[in-house]
Amino acid sequence: MPNIKSAKKRLRQSMKRRARNKDVRSSIRTVTKTLLNTESAEEAEGLYRQLTSMLDRAARKGLIASNAVDRRKSRLSRFVKSLSN
Repeated sequence: MPNIKSAKKRLRQSMKRRARNKDVRSSIRTVTKTLLNTESAEEAEGLYRQLTSMLDRAARKGLIASNAVDRRKSRLSRFVKSLSN
């Protein structure tokens, strides 16, 4: 454990950020699984919009690399299109 005041503050901040990042990653995984298990094209379209928003936000905050986000969005959009055909 840190002894210096600024190090204690840094520890608190990093723990708070870690918890927030974990929640965001978890919710992204949950929505992704829901999207991949859906049968309805309309429901999938709504979930896809929600998920792309979450992924873009995560990329903007540096939580997930932007190229990884683009790759996921591309694969998911292909999946959603396959449901509508």
